[in-house]
Amino acid sequence: MNVWQPEPGEILLARAPVTFATGAAMRVKGMRWFRDTGRNDIQHDLPGWPEGPAFTARSTGGTVALKSLKGAGMVVGVAFMALLSAAGGNIAGPSGDFGSDTPDEPADEVEDFPVMWAAPGTIARNLPWQLDPSRTDQKRQLTHVIVTDRRLVVVQLPYEKKNFEAINDTVLWQCPRTDISAVQLKDFRDGDDFKVIFEDGSWCRLRSTARSRLTRYLKPTLELLPLDSLTLQQRATILNFAMEAKTPESVAPIITRNSCGHYHVDILLPSRLTSAFGASEQTLTMDEDGQEADPLKYHPEDL
Repeated sequence: MNVWQPEPGEILLARAPVTFATGAAMRVKGMRWFRDTGRNDIQHDLPGWPEGPAFTARSTGGTVALKSLKGAGMVVGVAFMALLSAAGGNIAGPSGDFGSDTPDEPADEVEDFPVMWAAPGTIARNLPWQLDPSRTDQKRQLTHVIVTDRRLVVVQLPYEKKNFEAINDTVLWQCPRTDISAVQLKDFRDGDDFKVIFEDGSWCRLRSTARSRLTRYLKPTLELLPLDSLTLQQRATILNFAMEAKTPESVAPIITRNSCGHYHVDILLPSRLTSAFGASEQTLTMDEDGQEADPLKYHPEDL
């Protein structure tokens, strides 16, 4: 067991599995590219990277054929679902709460799909190849992104389906938080993608099913609130929450304030760290009076 640990005084904020993103539009579906600022393919110029697939975007005719096949599959699927429903089946599909069918950047999401945009010598060019699903056997190895109040870290670890608690981290890459200028959510199509933009203008597009908890703490404007800065009632609510979560003394609540005025509190329990999901948190949303917020009264910023 070799679990990555923050340095003394450093605060662990989030940890979750992450890879480079994958194209979803028909023309680039299942593909990704590594580009310089002239939109040239640079994967062969990245130091230490093993060979990977050379993708070619599909022609218009190819995308039409794929859409036709997809359409036929949907017709068959609808008919099958109707048959199950008629037979009394209870079928639930994906919620689609976060995804979008409308691209934000057609040039980078429909016509092309760069997951690295980096001029020579820029930060993004140093990202590890292990983040690429085309170069790593994800049935055996995973990459996690770790966010602290000081830095962003990428580690690799073995993945064992029968033993999620087996953690053996190898640090692949890291950068200080001051190197990050912005984080953008990318909802096309399933709502799992996000872009990390570095101070030198380079960027990467990543994918994680834990996007919301990672990006919450990656924002350059992040402000962590000390417990003693809150009112007595607010402190009492958080301490009671921590006690109910059976929080070890070594673990402090992570407190932030949403723009709506509610407080977001996370507690990362060491016992809940797994290779499959990363660091799972216990979460409390609290109003300004120090009361646990009613989920029916959550604001969009609380989600």
